[in-house]
Amino acid sequence: MTLRSDVAELLAEAGIVDVDVDEAVADEHARTSAYLRVVSAAASSPSRDRDRDRDRDRAMVATILRDPHEMGAKVAVVALVDEIAMRVSGSAEFRRWSDELLPEIARFKVAGHRAFIRRRIHDWLFYLSVRDGHAPTSAELAEVTAWMQRFLAEASTSPAVLALLAESATTRKTRNIARNRSRSRPR
Repeated sequence: MTLRSDVAELLAEAGIVDVDVDEAVADEHARTSAYLRVVSAAASSPSRDRDRDRDRDRAMVATILRDPHEMGAKVAVVALVDEIAMRVSGSAEFRRWSDELLPEIARFKVAGHRAFIRRRIHDWLFYLSVRDGHAPTSAELAEVTAWMQRFLAEASTSPAVLALLAESATTRKTRNIARNRSRSRPR
């Protein structure tokens, strides 16, 4: 496969026809933008067959990871992880999906990219378990990134979670967001 055929195939499968394939091949920023559109289209497609969707996502990631510009590929894979996490029904479904993706993520040449995506998956599993009703401990909260702690502070409606974040979040900004949100909630 060539980069051109990979980009053209991804765009065609996503039904995206308004991207100049030659421009995307020549410009890593245009290509990353195209990947982001492909990922968004894949994540937002109405899902009838979860197993087929996981296979499709894994194949899409494998194709994106052949890109010589690994940072652009990382951006696209992170966007896919984020979009899928926000659309799944719960942590069990996301775990099945991410378990299928991990062998592809191992193909990143840069160890930091692999670690970043694994960490992002861990963060989303934590978030989804909290959303599913798990009451986290301060030790569990310490295991997620400051990014996820802030996301929880901004998104959670649980008084217990907001109280934990107000007390134990890594950054002062996140503690303040959680504290302010917990005060503004109706009692």
